[in-house]
Amino acid sequence: MAEIGVDVKKAAEFLQQSQVIGIPTETVYGLAGNALDPNALSKIFEVKNRPRFDPLIVHIPYKEHLGLYVKNIDTEILKLIDTFSPGPVTFLLPKMDIIPDLVTAGLPRVAIRIPSHSLFRELLDMLQFPLAAPSANPFGYISPTQAKHVNDQLGEKIPYILDGGQCEVGLESTIVGLDNGELTIYRKGGLDIDAIENIAGKVKVKEFSDSNPAAPGMLKSHYSPKISSRIYEDNIKLSLKTGALRFQNYLNMLPVKNQFILAENGDLNLAAQRLFTGLRWLDNQGFDQIVIELAPETGLGRAINDRLRRAVVQ
Repeated sequence: MAEIGVDVKKAAEFLQQSQVIGIPTETVYGLAGNALDPNALSKIFEVKNRPRFDPLIVHIPYKEHLGLYVKNIDTEILKLIDTFSPGPVTFLLPKMDIIPDLVTAGLPRVAIRIPSHSLFRELLDMLQFPLAAPSANPFGYISPTQAKHVNDQLGEKIPYILDGGQCEVGLESTIVGLDNGELTIYRKGGLDIDAIENIAGKVKVKEFSDSNPAAPGMLKSHYSPKISSRIYEDNIKLSLKTGALRFQNYLNMLPVKNQFILAENGDLNLAAQRLFTGLRWLDNQGFDQIVIELAPETGLGRAINDRLRRAVVQ
């Protein structure tokens, strides 16, 4: 299994040697490698078993570095960068030639983010290159929000996991870009759409893409447990081998021990932080099926429900 530690210098040394490692962000843990090194990028796809048509997100420490990797930043996008970065938001921008096509799946735009997690920023500050870092999980499975989750899933394939504690946000970043000149949310995530609309006005929201997505994390089936899971409805047959992911209240027809509550106080931020932990716990209890209750379709609830709908496995 991988070594887990807080040695940022050791983490940097692995990355400088074209290795890939687990890293913490405020959203979820990432599987990081040199975004300018095709060998490191190939290892990311290999370790995750990720299809190469699914683009990666590039991480930089400061907005002043954007000009090294992207061009022609629209004033509307620049305003959002100034407002919300560092933070849980990714911007889809026209790429410079220095960004390998492997990062973008051959597309002309690159997804780029400035994270706020202090340990990750310290690591980025030590490096002379940006980091590509998709979520540190096997492709399509539940995203990790603790170093242990990364080790459980990928520990045999990577040398080191930088431990930054529990992820504060717990959902992948929101992805924003322009679609035919219109400000567009390509992926719902850790930055509330309402916050973006308060700055930029009404935005378009894209849903899933079955193949060749324009941005990372747009595939229709994703974040999935291994066992059968479905959105809860009154006519679903339940048994003592059924587990339940609930938003705020227990389901009367099932034992309490079979259920994971996201936020008893109804706090959507807490629910987002606990979402992947809950799915992972239910997936490891030996249940025959998982029934899922959606969150209120407001604020971060929209991003939570996006993940839950894509987690459904029949």
